[in-house]
Amino acid sequence: MTVPLVVGNWKMHGSQAECAGLARNILRLQRRKPAQVQLAVAAPFTALAPVKKTLRRTRIGVAAQNCHWQESGAFTGEVSPSMLRDVGCDMVVLGHSERRHIFHETDAVVAQKVEAVLRNGLQVILCVGETLAERRQGRTAKVITRQLRIALKGLAKNAIDNIEIAYEPVWAIGTGQNASPVQIALVHRRIRQLLTAWFGKGAGSRIRILYGGSVKPDNAAALAMTAEVGGFLVGGASLAAESFITIARCFNRS
Repeated sequence: MTVPLVVGNWKMHGSQAECAGLARNILRLQRRKPAQVQLAVAAPFTALAPVKKTLRRTRIGVAAQNCHWQESGAFTGEVSPSMLRDVGCDMVVLGHSERRHIFHETDAVVAQKVEAVLRNGLQVILCVGETLAERRQGRTAKVITRQLRIALKGLAKNAIDNIEIAYEPVWAIGTGQNASPVQIALVHRRIRQLLTAWFGKGAGSRIRILYGGSVKPDNAAALAMTAEVGGFLVGGASLAAESFITIARCFNRS
């Protein structure tokens, strides 16, 4: 059985000292009573180095929240995958709903980033999801299929072993609306079918499909039991070590 992956996305929060302190608290709680999952934290760029230093020689991964697709060049304000690798990152979150809808990243741009991150030997956490308007129009499956098809097109068959998928319904993030287990299971099942069709039954069944729609301690247990949910991408609730570890422990089966 594949071990679940739980990632804390800290977004634009925290100084270097605050992020390092949060990482220490997560590590302390995990050692005290381990969550039976793989843990990772996605810190802001400025805090990646101290967070990596705090978590070195541990099993908690460090992820960046974004990157550029070029290795270097005249791209003021951008950070390349090789720079992230140099600072010690293990993973990169790509295609997050905030990148797509606030910063207008297209499917094609996300695809370029996926290829660049894989080329640099880092793991991809690829986010997909539909807006409320798209769901109301019955376009959820079409949107998810398009996002995945473009992001994964042309990749080698074995590339999928370095990719995790995170389904984050945009309409359920910070809106007070929650996706039901039935709704989540249907989308995750669709994602699984696509991955199996494109990359084969073995690879398609191994990949973890995370859920990332406003996961909190009070709904995590039910979500963890939902079919095809192989982990979480946690936003605001990951900014407190106690709530993050509480969420992660929802996957404990003993």
